[in-house]
Amino acid sequence: MEKKELYVLTGFLGAGKTSFLLNILDNIKDKKIGIIQNEFGKINVDGEIVRRNGIEMTEISRGSIFCSCLKLSFVQALAEMSKKDLDYVFVESSGLADPSNIEEILNAVSIMAGDSYIFKGVICLIDGVNFPNQVKDVETVDRQLAHCNLAVINKVDLLDLSELEEVKNIVRGVNPICMISTASYGKIDLSFLSEDLTSLKWAEYEDSLNTVDNKPKTISLETGEILSKEILTNFLKKVLPDCYRIKGFFKLDDGWQQVDVVEELIDYKLTSEREISELVFLSKTSPQIIRTIDKAWKEIVDKPMKLRN
Repeated sequence: MEKKELYVLTGFLGAGKTSFLLNILDNIKDKKIGIIQNEFGKINVDGEIVRRNGIEMTEISRGSIFCSCLKLSFVQALAEMSKKDLDYVFVESSGLADPSNIEEILNAVSIMAGDSYIFKGVICLIDGVNFPNQVKDVETVDRQLAHCNLAVINKVDLLDLSELEEVKNIVRGVNPICMISTASYGKIDLSFLSEDLTSLKWAEYEDSLNTVDNKPKTISLETGEILSKEILTNFLKKVLPDCYRIKGFFKLDDGWQQVDVVEELIDYKLTSEREISELVFLSKTSPQIIRTIDKAWKEIVDKPMKLRN
């Protein structure tokens, strides 16, 4: 069996990793692809978006694949994927994942699965709009960038030339040698697939910042109620200051919508019908988020719902 080419996708919450992955799936349809997708929450929203016929897919939820709490699960998933007849394997890590220990994980995979993979590099998606503030405030963003081989500045359609130049300068301040590409909606030229990105290595192995002790709290909300977009938006605005990210699927009075909240941006996109409306909240405030969600829902919506860990 031929060796599989392995890529790891990183990038902070909302940077566009799933859009980038969808672009790859749309443009290399003649190849057999495996995906390992990592979410902090119990509900794998991105897995629902990416899942397609013919794709080998494994989902690892409730933590970071670089944390001791899930590191073995990640190694085992890669070992199992190595047995499949595939051309490429893409790992989409959680937005708060710190890949600083990727070499340790790959060494463990080689022990369990032999010489099954050609590791082609770590690709870091960057939210061009919010990155300048994120890199100042969140150490994980710095780690993701330092340990990447290709940095993809996404959302360049929302930047002017001076803003784009500022983002590039910040990237170079953290990682002087990685390849830099730009994208809108996660779409870039796929010529990087023929490159040896691993030659562009900057930071050496170090322990991941992801630990059991600092794992952020995730809460999911479930309801059978149908809301207006205005009411749901007001509820989300009330909660979002306490959240890194909110996403899920919700039935509104104009149909089923995929809900995606990044920073102050609340985005809705028509989607297929689901059994029940579900939202996942990734908290900045740990258990306090439960009280915040409950209070905001009662004030603005005041209809039955359930919160789950």
